[in-house]
Amino acid sequence: MPEANVETVPSNKLSRLWTPENFKYVPPAFLTLILLVGQFTYGILDSYLNLVVSVVTCLISEIILARTVLHTRKNLASAYISGISIGILIRSNMMWPYAMCALLSILSKYVLRYKGRHLWNPSNFGVSWMLFMAPLAVAGLSIQWGNNLAAMAVIWCLGLVIVHRAKRLHVSIAYVISFAVLAWVRSLITHDAFLAELSPLTGPMYQLFVFFMVTEPATGVSTKRGRILVVIGVALVEFVLRLYGYIYAPFYALFLVGPICKYFDLRKNAPKLAKNQ
Repeated sequence: MPEANVETVPSNKLSRLWTPENFKYVPPAFLTLILLVGQFTYGILDSYLNLVVSVVTCLISEIILARTVLHTRKNLASAYISGISIGILIRSNMMWPYAMCALLSILSKYVLRYKGRHLWNPSNFGVSWMLFMAPLAVAGLSIQWGNNLAAMAVIWCLGLVIVHRAKRLHVSIAYVISFAVLAWVRSLITHDAFLAELSPLTGPMYQLFVFFMVTEPATGVSTKRGRILVVIGVALVEFVLRLYGYIYAPFYALFLVGPICKYFDLRKNAPKLAKNQ
């Protein structure tokens, strides 16, 4: 009996980690891992201070807006994810773009709402606006993992495990397959090497996109089939934008496709979703 009890304790502790109450802290930890691997391997951050500004702005904005707009307190894991994502994804030699991007991201959750839900992925909203509206002050992350297959393998394996636990593995897989197929089509059109068209998937920018942006539960549609169709649509719009030379095509594609699909999904299913909450 004592031996049996000793064997079950680690299992119970591990299972508690994956409960809904605790699991919300796993994605932020995973995102922090991506940041650390990218920074210590390739130096993806221009400044630690800019990252701090981004994270702190997101956290403070979330606290203030949750209390003033929704009259509630919100868990800050989502705001932390937005702040870290912004700190990784945009580049500027000035501090204000990080604060502005963070503020826009959190504001979008409280201002651009329909039937009590926000329509845009927060960090996608802020990053897309800054890249499009302030191209002289802001650039996007363009670093790949290069030949460091070990770092990429660890990130992808952990990422797939986490999105599987979040019941969004089908979203990531559908997007990656769509991107790969369309990269092959694009290589036929542009006569560029297929691996060159496929290579963005090896970078931290796309890892954030695949594991955090397109899979966010709050802005995803309500059915599995619908979520797969949405990311295929995102990949198709991205495909077209890339053909026209838009460097930040994935952000713009999700910015355009995601909210429209979420809007129509809420129009159809909002009463059912409210009942199930």
